[in-house]
Amino acid sequence: MNIVSSVVEVRAQVKKWRSQGLSVGLVPTMGYLHEGHRSLILRAVAENDRVVVSDFVNPIQFGPSEDLESYPRDIEADALLCEGAGAHLVFHPAPEDMYAPDFCTYVDMKELTEGLCGRTRPTHFRGVCTVVSKLFHIVAPDRAYFGQKDAQQLAVIRRMVRDLDFDIEIVGCPIVREEDGLAKSSRNTYLNAEERRAAVVLSRAVKLGRSLMENGERKASVVLAAMRELIEGEPLARIDYVEMVDAVSMRPVDEAHGSVLCAMAVYVGKTRLIDNFIFEG
Repeated sequence: MNIVSSVVEVRAQVKKWRSQGLSVGLVPTMGYLHEGHRSLILRAVAENDRVVVSDFVNPIQFGPSEDLESYPRDIEADALLCEGAGAHLVFHPAPEDMYAPDFCTYVDMKELTEGLCGRTRPTHFRGVCTVVSKLFHIVAPDRAYFGQKDAQQLAVIRRMVRDLDFDIEIVGCPIVREEDGLAKSSRNTYLNAEERRAAVVLSRAVKLGRSLMENGERKASVVLAAMRELIEGEPLARIDYVEMVDAVSMRPVDEAHGSVLCAMAVYVGKTRLIDNFIFEG
């Protein structure tokens, strides 16, 4: 497995693979990899001849007061995980490798990005769409792999691929959780011991909401009220949002019909965590 930092090196390697008739999978990440990322890489390895993992903390998807500087990084550990999972190439660029000093071109989206995480992070998805578009152009994969934990991001990427005619299959992969239910996240490392125990309230709310819907409840107001009440009972938790939306359009729904997403963002201490579930009505 090789680690490269330049666009030229990635393209040269992919061109060589293409000349051999090999398929290519891409796993975009911001590094500090965990078992959730590993599950994406394993899926990509199973479905493609060659796999590229991008390991890049993308500065343009962070807001002015967010955690860009403190976001955890460990390329050595990331490389070991990638190699162990069977990846063939790690693309680990510096910001200046991805963005020229006079960079001024962005990929933006309306509607799907305006609610949920986009409401309190108004520039976030512009940064996500831009960097993912660049990665798609650099690697030109057959398939790209994203985790369901970032459900709004997954929906946004799927719509971007459709709207801009990228010839790429987007593969969504299930949430990977700790033994106590907490969704795996690089930001879990910010939690102290007390906050880590409190953070399980997110997965408990997911379990409660899913149970209510599996037992016949379809009114969003009822499901969301129960989930919010549970979260609000945890003193260290502060709700950013708990919402039910159409799983494709990201528009709020009053009742669950078809595929709906119940998503939440909750601060535990100073750390913002997300979780969700999809229900097929």
